[in-house]
Amino acid sequence: MADKKPHMNLVFIGHVDHGKSTTVGRILFDTGALSETELRKLKEEAAKVGKATFEFAFVMDKLKEERERGVTIDVMHKDFQTNKYYFTIIDAPGHRDFVKNMITGTSQADAAVLVVSAKEGPQPQTKEHAFLARTLGVGQLIVAINKMDTINYDENRFNEVKSEIEKLLKTIGYKVENIPIIPIAAYTGDNVAKKSDKMPWYKGKTLVEAFDDFVPPEKPVNKPLRLPIQDVYSITGVGLVPVGRVETGVLKVGDKVIVMPSGATGEIKSIEMHHQPMQQAEPGDNIGFNLKGIDKKSIKRGDVIGHPDNPPTVVEEFKAQIVVLNHPTAITVGYQPVIHAHTAQVACSIISLDKKINPKTGQVEQENPEFIKTGDVAIVTFKPTRPMVIEKASEFSPLGRFAVRDMGQTVAAGMVIDVKKKQ
Repeated sequence: MADKKPHMNLVFIGHVDHGKSTTVGRILFDTGALSETELRKLKEEAAKVGKATFEFAFVMDKLKEERERGVTIDVMHKDFQTNKYYFTIIDAPGHRDFVKNMITGTSQADAAVLVVSAKEGPQPQTKEHAFLARTLGVGQLIVAINKMDTINYDENRFNEVKSEIEKLLKTIGYKVENIPIIPIAAYTGDNVAKKSDKMPWYKGKTLVEAFDDFVPPEKPVNKPLRLPIQDVYSITGVGLVPVGRVETGVLKVGDKVIVMPSGATGEIKSIEMHHQPMQQAEPGDNIGFNLKGIDKKSIKRGDVIGHPDNPPTVVEEFKAQIVVLNHPTAITVGYQPVIHAHTAQVACSIISLDKKINPKTGQVEQENPEFIKTGDVAIVTFKPTRPMVIEKASEFSPLGRFAVRDMGQTVAAGMVIDVKKKQ
């Protein structure tokens, strides 16, 4: 296991009809993550439902369907390897899924591929996705200008779309000079994993080659410990066994820890991951641990464990930048949705609407707006209805991003810019 390649999460974003799924299917097939047999099966199924050219897209949709039916799937479909990395694809068919995944931290994307059709060029959704990726802290981006086969691999059209994309990305705040823009035809496989002979004018890397230029995320081992609790089990003869994922810092056997918001302290007796005992756990590790000296009342899902010298922050209120994704009317002061941050779900009230931001430029458009609606980006202040741990996104990114849920849907997505500690 020692020579394991560094792992990265990759998300594919872009307008719904620009070929994201086909691009993903093609990558999986050309990197050997999807076999001829599996592809043939998908081809047959795709033909049966009259979608003959959609077999690659079918791969992703099939997974989604199986997921919805609760069928377990062979995980290899979602992972592929390049020379340098091992990637997991975060499937975000809809914009809302992407935002929810990114914000609840169930799968933070380390990098994104923005897929744009060469025929249609950037659409409103292209811009929105790119803006969200930027807001949600996805710093690394590659643009794939897809469907080059539909425009006869024309260099001039490619350059037109390329400059439109560059303009768009600049206004959002990406540094365009660091972003590869690659002409591909996912359906035929041109420039995805294999160099295309149809575009001799393009001298750059293929899409898969460009993935190796990504920089792997740093493991935040030097930050203070933050470990949100997913579940707590009481095991006879063992005692309390909380389960969760270390987000930052390091947890060692023998450590004294504090549970917030309750403030209860205890000691780590043992740690295990995948049923193997371990002496210490690092960011990204999903662990169970035996906790001594803390009773069942003082620890539950949504709590966060830290070291007593730097306890997780319990907030009186917090200021956040939010993107309103989907609200039927308008959001005003007094609105009380449920905030889903790390593993916590707490009802919070909006106590002030501070600023409305122009999503294209990031400039303040309006101070203290009376309301905000779908599509708006704003800075607002929330007050939790009960004690809650949440952190500044700039300090503890996974504990500073959240989804705003109401009426059974994700209404907005946000990141914490400032906190007022509970005294």
